[in-house]
Amino acid sequence: MAAFEKDLQGPEMMQKLLLALVKNNSGVTPDAGQCGAWVKEADGGSFTSPNYPEKYPPDRECVYIIEAAPRQCIDLFFDDRYSIEPSWECKFDHIEVRDGPFGFSPIIGRYCGQQSPSYVRSSGRYLYIKFVADGELEAIGFSARYNFTQDPEFKGLGDLPSLP
Repeated sequence: MAAFEKDLQGPEMMQKLLLALVKNNSGVTPDAGQCGAWVKEADGGSFTSPNYPEKYPPDRECVYIIEAAPRQCIDLFFDDRYSIEPSWECKFDHIEVRDGPFGFSPIIGRYCGQQSPSYVRSSGRYLYIKFVADGELEAIGFSARYNFTQDPEFKGLGDLPSLP
């Protein structure tokens, strides 16, 4: 088996393929620490827009994919120190949150302006968060933190009956 095929086996394959597809407006694949990442820290974590709390750069598109363990949901919180260029229907700079790992997953919300989004909970084990900055009017951006909770829809096997 070729070295490339060995590198793309198992759950890491999906992560590598999705990150390879994630590009910002300048056509550059994002650095995991700067603009976009696949995050799956077991105890939760945080991420920010580029340069936060300084102004984010223009012409950026960053995708953050959060993955929880099976049978868990993701709780996402945006810090109060939040500012993204306001516009009608958030057509310019914005954060888009989707319920799943893809850009075509069901949309939860699209956010911009001075008021941080309210708490977000996924219905499953993935959230897709896209931050977009156009070429004009930058702001400080956002800082977000996430943690995991048991999926309320998951009902365990219950008690096993005793054996005779």
